[in-house]
Amino acid sequence: MDAEQALDHATRQYRKTEEAHEEARQAAITAVVTALRDGMRPTDVTERSPFTAAYVRRIAREHGIEPAKPGPKSL
Repeated sequence: MDAEQALDHATRQYRKTEEAHEEARQAAITAVVTALRDGMRPTDVTERSPFTAAYVRRIAREHGIEPAKPGPKSL
């Protein structure tokens, strides 16, 4: 395999895995939204997801999920 063929092969492989990664990311976002709407605490969602707390909050707001009201939280 020459350099051009190797580059073409590597590029195809990269694009293939990039698509799979994006599909997995979208599936994780859907699962986060579902968990939040089902009442799971954002802290627990963050611990079980591949996302940071800030990104979980962003996902929630983008999907119309409002933050919890101030005060004691139920466990």
